[in-house]
Amino acid sequence: MNILSFYVSRSYQFLRGEILVIPSRTIALLLCLFLLFFPLISANDFILRVLILASIYAIFAASWDLLSGYTGQINFGHALFFGVAAYTAGLLNYNLDLAPWATIPIGALAAVVAGLVIGIPCLRLRGTYLAFATLAFPLILLGVVSAISSITGGERGFSGVDPLAGSRVASYYIVFPSMMVLGFIMWKIADSNTGLIFHAIREDEVTARASGINTTRYKLLAFCLSGLFAGIAGGMYVHFMKVAGPSTLELLLSFQVIIWAVFGGIATIYGPIAGVFILYPLREFLLSRYLHVPGELTMLIFACIVLIVLLFMPQGLITWLRDKTEKICPRCKLQNVATRSKCRVCTADLD
Repeated sequence: MNILSFYVSRSYQFLRGEILVIPSRTIALLLCLFLLFFPLISANDFILRVLILASIYAIFAASWDLLSGYTGQINFGHALFFGVAAYTAGLLNYNLDLAPWATIPIGALAAVVAGLVIGIPCLRLRGTYLAFATLAFPLILLGVVSAISSITGGERGFSGVDPLAGSRVASYYIVFPSMMVLGFIMWKIADSNTGLIFHAIREDEVTARASGINTTRYKLLAFCLSGLFAGIAGGMYVHFMKVAGPSTLELLLSFQVIIWAVFGGIATIYGPIAGVFILYPLREFLLSRYLHVPGELTMLIFACIVLIVLLFMPQGLITWLRDKTEKICPRCKLQNVATRSKCRVCTADLD
């Protein structure tokens, strides 16, 4: 009982001292709790489907940010990782009858291998050349999928994949907590010494190399980590949708993930996650039978929203909101509420 009281006390102190004192963290905590208990409020199949897919795409968008946002290795073909994992998991389940708990990790490992396949030949490329080189890989894999249609189902794909869980609510409680855990892991990686090295590579790779950093190893690590998390998202996607097809490799998906990340704020991890949870449900509700907005008008609305953010909030919507509500201490670099005049920890003056 004393041990339980100790952990409760420590948890309360952490919440009070590190979460509730920062607006963005408090809002994120409340939203996560709301979404975690949402099925207890409403079991609407359509809403749960949208939230499940948003959670899957949020993992996917954060994985792009871990690679491109932090290291500057712009990837225009990020759907490759998603599609490789989706096809691997789907084929293993369909042909060998492996359970989702086995096919999803294997699909993620296949995506890691794909990260190595992309990373090794592209190590010497930078900027535009790297972006267009990565763009070619999903197109190559689409050609392979079409060439071996007897296995992959060709342009139509194949169905009959086992569901992620027995019900929509059960699937939700697999995907959403997984998104929170994986998002936290990616954020901790980005906030670690490895993340600092990723930053250094993005800002000036030549200087980083001159400082003794093995930039080749860390860029390969970024490709593999990004592939791992994107692969988990792809595996969950194919089991939730119960079908694998070329849509998981389309260039549109690669460009969508960039839009989500830029809209929320790159090099943050939580920015792309928030961007997905804003843009994807909005799009689905506009196209749904509830509103039934024509597709052309929906695209126009989205173009206007993204354009406004790019013009007035070039760092991303979530980053802009954070900067308006918080200050960073010049001495200890901790975040504080914008209304404070002194740091909550070191009491340094806040400009």
